[in-house]
Amino acid sequence: MDIAIIGYGGMGGYHAECLKKYAETQAEFPLRLAGIYDIDAARCTLAEERGIRVFGDPAEIWADKSVGAVLIATPNDVHAQYVKAAAAAGKNIICEKPIGLSEKQAEKMYADAEKAGVVFEVHQNRRWDDDFLTVKNIMEQGCIGDVYRIESRVMGGNGIPGAWRKELAHGGGMMLDWGVHLIDQMLQMISSPVVSLYCEYSYIYGEEVEDGCRLSVRFENGVEYLIVIATDCFRSMPRWQVYGTEGTATVKDWDLSGGVTRVLVRHDDKLQGIRAGNGFTKTMAPRVGDTVEEKPLPVVHAEPFAFYKNFAAACAGKEQKKIKKEEVLRVFRLMEAAALSARKNSVIKKKI
Repeated sequence: MDIAIIGYGGMGGYHAECLKKYAETQAEFPLRLAGIYDIDAARCTLAEERGIRVFGDPAEIWADKSVGAVLIATPNDVHAQYVKAAAAAGKNIICEKPIGLSEKQAEKMYADAEKAGVVFEVHQNRRWDDDFLTVKNIMEQGCIGDVYRIESRVMGGNGIPGAWRKELAHGGGMMLDWGVHLIDQMLQMISSPVVSLYCEYSYIYGEEVEDGCRLSVRFENGVEYLIVIATDCFRSMPRWQVYGTEGTATVKDWDLSGGVTRVLVRHDDKLQGIRAGNGFTKTMAPRVGDTVEEKPLPVVHAEPFAFYKNFAAACAGKEQKKIKKEEVLRVFRLMEAAALSARKNSVIKKKI
């Protein structure tokens, strides 16, 4: 199946490269780049220099019967109009996240796709991140006992990326940029309703949208989950910190550095106190001897190009979509509750 990319910016260019590699490795469910469309003449020129066909207008894509699908990688505020037009033209659709600016708008987009009978899938690609799959594996395998707290962080010191992501009208801000991913990962990991949350936005750089956020979520099963997104942090912090009844796991970065510390003896009779600042402590002293064991992370690697393969297989009627409508809408409900919490500076107690 041939697919056209609408929006050849950072993500559009990334998809073009990935689709090229996917086409070289996948024969069962092919997905070939048909060309691109972009409103920026410079990006169109770059595409032509790279040997990629450039459509002069979206109408050319809608009319081209050889194009079976489109991938929408534009600023967030125009996703809906392209989804509606693509669906009306009978094209299957991949849309960058977030698909819309609200749950209501997202529901309308799904309705347009369902009415047209086309496959519509959101690019929640970070469900296939190795670090996420590794933490999920730690939970499922009970490597550190029952997990009761998870901390998920993405930290950078480069400010809000790009231009339109700084503008509210275009759907900018770090919640819609990164929060949508981390919340989706959270909801894939914890199979329990959310019962309360508290969120704070930061505006360190003085833009009209948030440059970071801190979201604390409590689930009905008792698990606590912390999401931190920062664009003003100049030192690394762990990508993941996972606390269990029998140990602790750390994933330091996307390179899967880190490890697992598992408790062998709950009460250490040989525990020695240490000097701590201007005092002394046994409570916070490190474990010694053979009361704990250090183990490597139980790393899980994703299948290469799994998202594209699933989309192509779904279009061929051979697989169900991995990213389901209700899951996407639930992420929107969490993001909207987080935004309300940040505005009111209050805990939101609501089952989601």
